[in-house]
Amino acid sequence: MPNQFNQTEHTQIAEGLKPVLAESVQLYVATQNVHWNVTGPLFQAVHALTEEQYLEMAPAIDEIAERIRTLGQKAPGTMAQYMALGAIADADENAAAEDMIRALNEGHNAIANRIRPLIAAAADVADDVTAGLLTDRLAVHEKAQWMLGAML
Repeated sequence: MPNQFNQTEHTQIAEGLKPVLAESVQLYVATQNVHWNVTGPLFQAVHALTEEQYLEMAPAIDEIAERIRTLGQKAPGTMAQYMALGAIADADENAAAEDMIRALNEGHNAIANRIRPLIAAAADVADDVTAGLLTDRLAVHEKAQWMLGAML
């Protein structure tokens, strides 16, 4: 049976969530960039899919930040912090549609890979709320990968 959820565990989980928040914001911005700037034969499909995706991400970003606050830590809220904590590259507004799709797919994959071990870490300390939040986010990112990948 796991130990009682204590302040040290709260802090560790919150610290693990900060890069997830940063990369979620980075991917949100990249997704909007693609939404606004994609051109070519895939325009309509990519434009519609990316709108669906960024609209889904906005409340999720807030939920992740609020979970960090619930765990007693400050949520990063500046672009400088997001750049320091995250690893999702800016989208290239001049890229071909296929390259934009690949970049977004890679971003979803990066976040999914960051989330997977955090689900187990949260479960190990009986933080069911964070584990549930991250499991839900993982499902979204895996579906996004599938949908973007199907366009290539």
